[in-house]
Amino acid sequence: MAEASLGGGRALEAAERARRAMRNNGSVPPGLLPSAIESSWERCLGYGLDRDRGGVPDPLERDVLSEQMENSRDLLVHAQPVMDVLFEQIVDTQNVIVLANEAGYILHSRGDPEFLPRAEKVALAPGADWSEVCRGTNAVGTAIVTGSPIVVHGDEHFLSANHFLTCSASPILDPYGRLSGILDVTGDHGSFSRHTMALVRMSVQMIENRMFASTFAEMLTLRFHARPEFVGTLCEGMAAFGEDGALLSANRNACFQFGQSLEQLRGAGFASLFGQPISRLLDHLLVRPQDPIVLTLNDGVRVQARADFRAMHLRRHSSLALVHGEPAAVQPAAETRRQPAAVPPPGSEACPMERLRTGDPKIDAVIGKIKKVLGRDIPILIQGETGTGKELLANAIHAAGPRAAKPFVAVNCAAIPEGLIESELFGYEEGAFTGARRKGSIGRILQADGGTLFLDEIGDMPLSLQARLLRVLQERVVIPLGSAKSCPVNVFVICATHRRIRDSVSSGQFREDLYFRLNGLTVMLPPLRERTDLVALTGALLRQHGGTRPPLLDAEVLDLFHRHAWPGNLRQLSNLLRTAVVMAEGQPAICREHLPDDFIEDIGQILAAMPPVAAAPHEAVPAVAPTLAPPPAEITEASAGRLQDIALLAIQSAIARNLGNVSATARELGISRCTLYRKLQG
Repeated sequence: MAEASLGGGRALEAAERARRAMRNNGSVPPGLLPSAIESSWERCLGYGLDRDRGGVPDPLERDVLSEQMENSRDLLVHAQPVMDVLFEQIVDTQNVIVLANEAGYILHSRGDPEFLPRAEKVALAPGADWSEVCRGTNAVGTAIVTGSPIVVHGDEHFLSANHFLTCSASPILDPYGRLSGILDVTGDHGSFSRHTMALVRMSVQMIENRMFASTFAEMLTLRFHARPEFVGTLCEGMAAFGEDGALLSANRNACFQFGQSLEQLRGAGFASLFGQPISRLLDHLLVRPQDPIVLTLNDGVRVQARADFRAMHLRRHSSLALVHGEPAAVQPAAETRRQPAAVPPPGSEACPMERLRTGDPKIDAVIGKIKKVLGRDIPILIQGETGTGKELLANAIHAAGPRAAKPFVAVNCAAIPEGLIESELFGYEEGAFTGARRKGSIGRILQADGGTLFLDEIGDMPLSLQARLLRVLQERVVIPLGSAKSCPVNVFVICATHRRIRDSVSSGQFREDLYFRLNGLTVMLPPLRERTDLVALTGALLRQHGGTRPPLLDAEVLDLFHRHAWPGNLRQLSNLLRTAVVMAEGQPAICREHLPDDFIEDIGQILAAMPPVAAAPHEAVPAVAPTLAPPPAEITEASAGRLQDIALLAIQSAIARNLGNVSATARELGISRCTLYRKLQG
């Protein structure tokens, strides 16, 4: 949590000293303010705000406000009852409760009659813009920028007109984890209570849970907790699933219990989260719909759960089970509404492959080639070292193609024992061999029918099976083991390998005819040590592992990253950062002491020869910074481009020369750190 302060005379005194220093020096003095407030003040200077002349903005016209409220109708419907309850808890405390949308416009407010006139004097009322750009450092606007709960007390407000206020605000996320609005309680700084933020956060959780339950009212919604008494309370986890078991979304408490962020849960299914097929849960609901069920998470923790699912779907599930003699995947009835997409991220309407672009020209070239053959039924072979992201690319290809709504089935040919890979791929009839399952198995190829079959480490497929695979690809039929029946199949094939297939063909370990059948388009993923986007990749991974407010990366650590060979490539970098985020919990930046010992040992000689780099936390490289180390030649190549592009390249080169030290870079360029950050952010 990024609360700016807890109030008190000491905080006000520090804010006043910082304000005097800023007035004298023209910049925000480091170390006097909480880090969130200090960063916000720097942004305010960059916005060009005058701390002593922050005029009251004109409120939105009535029709524009109505449009904003209509766009946030779901938020208003679920937030207003909660605000009423919250008001009863803080009545007669000289406070006003404010609901703002994701842009900072106030949509609704409730407050003590005695305090409302004072609030209206600073436009703390519906229709007013309280974004940070307009009103400087304040809880509503700063919570939007940081994505975290925050308290802004008295003089910590950037504009002097707001110094009599203390604001406690928390972001409200929609059911897909995107910013939906801000809930804020603002009052006179003299009557500030430490418990206000707890009430705000509890109210936000109530709003989010109400929105979640409403959005997925017609889907299977699981409510669970390791402590049974917490099921049905604000603390319960809520996860919504499609009828095929695909995770649609999960609330914050569910993500906490899964131990993963909503972004990390993308693509997960009921079986991968709870270790059993969703059909077992449906069977339980069919027989004992009111009874709780005990499930086991991946880490072994047992949780008690209750599920909501419409009776008509259960009846349909029952009839399908009777027809097939076993639990079957439930198909939605024709009259039901369209199923929400699984955990859509902001900007999901863009091509999924575009999310892989982080500034490296080799990766850009790979994506450009693949986009030209999407939907053309041209098989793709991805080559690259272990850990370079071959399966990640394959997933993106599938999601960007015309088969995105169909299955994506991945098979690691090197991970399956040679004696089992044939039955795993092609399936088998009941009794085909000793130990075969009753009623057999359809196999992974038929599971991918209509969708994409991803054969990872195809170079390790036994030679004896390559002829069978070639026949499947040519004839588009599969014959399970022990069966004489041919099953038609339609799959798009993506293969990957860390081996040089041509060498395997030359040595007789890989069939030449299969190689040419798979080699429609071959692309090569570069190893991490050859990529130019290390900083951008690191920033993306920090956001993935660090939640809404990831730690920064210390300049010394960034330098070590640039010097390391990364034999494990992206997988190694991701695992290292996941550990470092945990080790640096509560700290503003990841430093050398947060890195694993084996990583330090790998570059011990470099460390011994490297001079120390002193970097204060506020001088660390931002997790969201763009690529910082393009070669100087790029400046010449870009000279025909726009002036701002050339300026950005110059800044990036300067940061690289100064080993990520932002203050040193600013001094070299003759600009303030605030200006430098603003230019980096575009």
